[in-house]
Amino acid sequence: MSIRHWLPCERPREKLMEQGAQSLSNAELLAVFFGTGSRGGTAVDLGHQLLARFGSLRELLCAERERALAGPGLGPARYCMLQAALELSRRHYRETLQTGPALDSPDSARGFLLAQLRDRPYEVFCCMHLNTRHQLIAFEELFRGTIDGASVHPREVVKSALARNAAAVILAHNHPSGVAEPSQADELITQRLRDALALVDVRVLDHVIVGDGRCMSFAERGLI
Repeated sequence: MSIRHWLPCERPREKLMEQGAQSLSNAELLAVFFGTGSRGGTAVDLGHQLLARFGSLRELLCAERERALAGPGLGPARYCMLQAALELSRRHYRETLQTGPALDSPDSARGFLLAQLRDRPYEVFCCMHLNTRHQLIAFEELFRGTIDGASVHPREVVKSALARNAAAVILAHNHPSGVAEPSQADELITQRLRDALALVDVRVLDHVIVGDGRCMSFAERGLI
């Protein structure tokens, strides 16, 4: 039966308008987003099928392109829609931080960095540029590597901080393995970056490693 034949209170769009987006299930949210279902099924059916196929909403949103397109129900157009939605949520979070309170403790940046870097299949090294009040000026992805690591160049980090007129920075990178523990190479590059940025009066407040659902702070460990 088509969704248009459902009772108004059961239709995802009408339910969203009356009760808010938080009242919808994951499948219903996907149905609103996609707008149409697949052959022989409604958009809600498609949402349930995709969630069952991938196991969770997180796995669906973070699936690599080859895996996402390998099965039924998710062609290139819908895959692009999901990736755009995920990026919009990251940018919304980013803009909120730029007008928010100071990032002067490990906890204040933790949630933001988890949203930005968790579930990346490759290692990414990023920099949060802060003003004199430790408010976010910009979040920048500087280096992208493989699952084994990323090559970080201090000269480029210094150049980026100067271009943003940053007074301080928080360094961050993810571990695709999910284990948020620093390697010897992580500690070495942190010291090199701290020393290089100190030469131009930019303070390194922290270096955060993002794993699977948790972060490790160099500042909390006394490593910076």
